[in-house]
Amino acid sequence: MKYTTLVQIIHLWIFINFCFSPSSSTKSSIVFTTLGRSRYNFDIYTLPIPSITQSFPTISKHHELKITDGISVNFNGHFPIDSSPILSLLNEPNSIPSSPNNLQLIYVTERNGTSNIYFDYVRVVGDSFNRPGIRSAMEVEVLNRVQVPILKTDSGNENTRVSMKDRPSLVGENLIYVSTHENSGVPRTSWVAVYSTHIPTGSTSRLTPKGVADFSPAVSPSGVYTAVASYGGKGWSGDVEELRTDIYVFSTRDGSGRVKIVEHGGWPTWVDDRTIYFHRRNDEDGWWSIYKAILPRVGRVNTESVIVERVTPPGWHVFTPATSPGNHDFIAVATRRPGSDFRHIELFYVKNKKFMELTRFVSPNTHHFNPFLSADGTQLGYHKCRGGEKDSSGSKILLLENLKTSEPEISLFRVDGSFPSFSPMGDRIAFLGDLNDGYLYVVNHNGSNMRAVHKGRAFTSAWDFVRKGVVYTSVGPNFASESTKVDIIAINVDDEELPYKKLTHGGENNAFPSPSPNGKWIVFRSGRSGHKNLYIMDAEEGELGGIRRLTEGPWSDTMCNWSPDGEWIAFASDREDPGGGSFEVFMIHPNGTGLRKVIQSGVGGRANHPWFSPDGQSIVFTSDYTGVSAEPISNPHHYQPYGEIFIAKIDGSDIRRLTHNSFEDGTPTWGRRFLNPIDVAQPNKEPKCEFQDCHWLNIKNKLGMVGPYSSNGAHC
Repeated sequence: MKYTTLVQIIHLWIFINFCFSPSSSTKSSIVFTTLGRSRYNFDIYTLPIPSITQSFPTISKHHELKITDGISVNFNGHFPIDSSPILSLLNEPNSIPSSPNNLQLIYVTERNGTSNIYFDYVRVVGDSFNRPGIRSAMEVEVLNRVQVPILKTDSGNENTRVSMKDRPSLVGENLIYVSTHENSGVPRTSWVAVYSTHIPTGSTSRLTPKGVADFSPAVSPSGVYTAVASYGGKGWSGDVEELRTDIYVFSTRDGSGRVKIVEHGGWPTWVDDRTIYFHRRNDEDGWWSIYKAILPRVGRVNTESVIVERVTPPGWHVFTPATSPGNHDFIAVATRRPGSDFRHIELFYVKNKKFMELTRFVSPNTHHFNPFLSADGTQLGYHKCRGGEKDSSGSKILLLENLKTSEPEISLFRVDGSFPSFSPMGDRIAFLGDLNDGYLYVVNHNGSNMRAVHKGRAFTSAWDFVRKGVVYTSVGPNFASESTKVDIIAINVDDEELPYKKLTHGGENNAFPSPSPNGKWIVFRSGRSGHKNLYIMDAEEGELGGIRRLTEGPWSDTMCNWSPDGEWIAFASDREDPGGGSFEVFMIHPNGTGLRKVIQSGVGGRANHPWFSPDGQSIVFTSDYTGVSAEPISNPHHYQPYGEIFIAKIDGSDIRRLTHNSFEDGTPTWGRRFLNPIDVAQPNKEPKCEFQDCHWLNIKNKLGMVGPYSSNGAHC
């Protein structure tokens, strides 16, 4: 194939000199997608607990109060019994006068792309939370708010504590929380562990044994004991419905005396130092229910001596119980009733076995998650999506959200879309829109001049290294069979007419095009043989100009990317367990020699979407290498069923984790321009509430009864 214009030759010369000059900057940027993350934001709300004598509680929107500040994602709250250790750290601890109406809250939040635990101390206008009609969530006037991150992170410190999507608790001067900052060292084994940090000094100790994953910590009323849902050292099996954790109890002080008290249980919560409520799915009838574990007051504590009884009856799903110290009358729970599309918070009265609905009266068509109660049992907290409300900061949906990273030479972003790719000079980004349109967009790196360049269902994107403005994509449905009609097209995004050329014909699931750096060839995935293997075709004329097969076998080779020096092609493959769902990263020379595995994902694991660094010495990829970071049923919107973003050398060494956010991250790309590490907002868009609950709550249980129905269930 000949170069057709002098312009192309000049452009290639400039690109080669820019790419491979020794004086080129080593700084670069990685952009990836997080499934649905930009389409929801959470805040923590509170309601007064009505009297049991009210047959029909007079709860309405006028009783609901939004506590958190409407910035980013705020969830999994905790009303501290004594917050004096935190208040003592404030510069002006007396800046908010003490009042029964003042709210004190500990919660998890993600700000600047980093998870942390915050403490809010808020003074709110009004006389009583129990008086109806005083305020609504939109009318509350916050006169003063003291807000402080409890765990200050330092992206340059390898010992940074990264708090996750789980419950924090304050015990005296110590914060009990979950972190993923320590590598388990074993593929597909969660990094999740429980830690204790002494707030005044910052001294931190790990309470979870090495090789064990602990979720959802709950501290007993006395503070002496902590209960966790533990996954042991089993490693993640890939189950995205229920982890089948066991409940362990240990000393809050140092993690000693650890003992298993319940087989098969999660999300423990104490009512007193001998009584724990928890949830699990019943193996006989399939309903999620609340159970109670009664620990013996004398003698040895183990699974044989602990009395376990079912508390909530079958008939609908009930999970994530919450209690207040010493209150044996009721527990707060989240439910999914048959016929309802939404989770709601209800009270369950233990003695008469009756439910009292609460949040359905406030916002019937919104999910409500993970209730928690004040120490005196008068206030209910929970988090929910704030829907169409504007952020307090006035921000819109972010096109590019900057995430903190421990890699100082890399600027890290998530994009509001999928399958991003950088132009050769790094000044533009192509990406696919959300799942509702699937259009291909191009935007300048600073967020300006965003426009749709192909309006039709598409996936993947890649820029030509030589032909300025040419972008390749696959047109058709993704996650489809070998015979599905998918073809590769080339679009000139600099031409106002947006002309495109079809490069493959016949549609045997031709996808993931990646051009060679010299502009001559394109490697892609095709199902034309009945299996998804790799092929190389002419970059200008497509398969009609010449095509050859690169890999061959009864497996799936896919998600290919050509190295900047033209020497290697990286791809994901299930060739070691065809059809088993396990993918790993391989590399091969374009002439078909030198095949080798780069990333081992573990038994049944996934390592996908490899992309070369600008210097060709590293790859970025997504993987479930670190297992699951939260209980799926408790955190259906962000418990990480797929994976995180990693980088590694091309020989597979020096694997480093870039994200600790517990969402589903994927489709990373690596560009040579170091983008200014600040958020880039999209124009004229406000936060929405687009996510789904777990789809498997909608199937028939073992008694043939249909659970809650939702037309768009999440895959968790």
